Amino acid sequence: MGQLIGLVAPLIHIMILAVVLGVAGYLCAIFLTVLAGQAILKGLSVNMTLFNGFSVTGILAAMGVIAVLRGVFHYAEQYCNHFIAFKLLAIIRHKVFAALQKLCPAKLEGRDKGNLISIITTDIELLEVFYAHTISPIAIAVLTSLVMVCFMGQYHICAAAFAVAAYLVVGAVIPVWNGCRGGEKGMAFRTAFGELNSFVLSSLRGLDETIQYAGGRERKEAIKQRSEELGRLQKDLSRQEGGQRSITHFAILLASFGMLFLTGYLQNKGMLGFDGVITCTMAMMGSFGPVVALASLSNNLNQTLASGERVLSVLEEEPVVRENPGEGKFSAFTGAELKDVTFAYGEETILKQYNLQAKKGQIVGIHGASGSGKSTILKLLMRFWNVNKGIVEVSGENVQTMETRKLREYESFVTQDTDMFHDSIAANIAIGKPDASREEIITAAKKASLHDFIMSLPEGYDTEVGELGDTLSGGERQRIGIARAFLHDAPLLLLDEPTSNLDSLNEGVILKALQEACQDKTVVLVSHRASTMSLADVVFEMEKGRIS
Repeated sequence: MGQLIGLVAPLIHIMILAVVLGVAGYLCAIFLTVLAGQAILKGLSVNMTLFNGFSVTGILAAMGVIAVLRGVFHYAEQYCNHFIAFKLLAIIRHKVFAALQKLCPAKLEGRDKGNLISIITTDIELLEVFYAHTISPIAIAVLTSLVMVCFMGQYHICAAAFAVAAYLVVGAVIPVWNGCRGGEKGMAFRTAFGELNSFVLSSLRGLDETIQYAGGRERKEAIKQRSEELGRLQKDLSRQEGGQRSITHFAILLASFGMLFLTGYLQNKGMLGFDGVITCTMAMMGSFGPVVALASLSNNLNQTLASGERVLSVLEEEPVVRENPGEGKFSAFTGAELKDVTFAYGEETILKQYNLQAKKGQIVGIHGASGSGKSTILKLLMRFWNVNKGIVEVSGENVQTMETRKLREYESFVTQDTDMFHDSIAANIAIGKPDASREEIITAAKKASLHDFIMSLPEGYDTEVGELGDTLSGGERQRIGIARAFLHDAPLLLLDEPTSNLDSLNEGVILKALQEACQDKTVVLVSHRASTMSLADVVFEMEKGRIS
């Protein structure tokens, strides 16, 4: 809660205004009841210590004004709280996306994407409850209760002490007790919700395979079981919420009658007048609004704080690789080299004392079986990971100290699986150079032998590729990735299995296009296909992290 509250700092002035308006609004609501009691006492011609100079008509007029002010203050308070909430949600989303950007790709490889989506969407959205309906209500409840304690203390100190005890029980003891017994259930619900999201997402992505192998019934049953488990957790939380409300209302009822009996006792002892009995009792009965709002928080707070915990865990996570800031001033490219590099994913050593040199203008082929460490070499050149030992140099500079922007200017990277965005083909190619003109995009597509295919589509370059590029074949997506690299026009081109999704004919077309377009570039070409290596000037064979 402390960390979440800390995010309010830029909007603290609006939060203070919301608290002031909230206190004023609740006091208006409470004193409507108190003034009604005063009007009754005035009509009965009872001597009053408060509002003695007012007539019944004056008190009723004051009640009308206060009723209007109550509505105005309540609206303004809610407006301020929700302004803060939605403003902060936007800030938190920016912080989470910035954190994810720092964490990727190393920390996000193999990460549960459905759970991340749940954090970015529903978990952040749930924080609206915390910022709009938690922080200021706590302050409002404390301040309003203090005002009412002082008000009742004017009649008798025992009435004030009883009010303090009642407010603490309803506004603190019951919510804390309820929060303690439901905290784990709240986290369990949010975690189960994220896991269900992941399962549904993976089921949708693997729909073709599910249909092909008749796995629909098992998938459906699994989703049903997860949904039922989520429903059971929700039912437990709802049952707990209902029990807490019952206890809260019972405590309020006891406190109200307790104040009546206490003040009645004090009157019998001659320590309090009849007006004090009525006024204190009505003030007690009408003043539980702020602390009831506080008590109700514990019902939603378990899930809200669980969501906050999940969001903060992303913000606090340390990246494996930190980017090096700087302007990235470009200088002449002179080649790339790995010197005595040792690298491991956790306990599994992938490369050991590895050396490789790619001279300027040279096409270097790295050939080997899957899992031999070929793709890892390219990731180290891109500095997606840091080496355990040794040095990776690009253009004579250690990539671990080189400005990240400069490194990205030097390199273009084509991965095995080209990720597509739900946008046009032109926009997907333009990722390689966001400010590229249509002519530059077409030129890059021609180099990747993609132009004729694109022109055969009904809308040409403006054709939508669909979610994850599902309207395109694997080979077409791969050629779009190559077109992106050509558009980026970096002097060092890293190709990870660029022909893995192509048949022999298209492989020949792509290899010819690469040979023609890369005459002035340094290329590191990774493939398990011997035919792809025909393009290389020099070929290194990989086997279990060793090279020959």
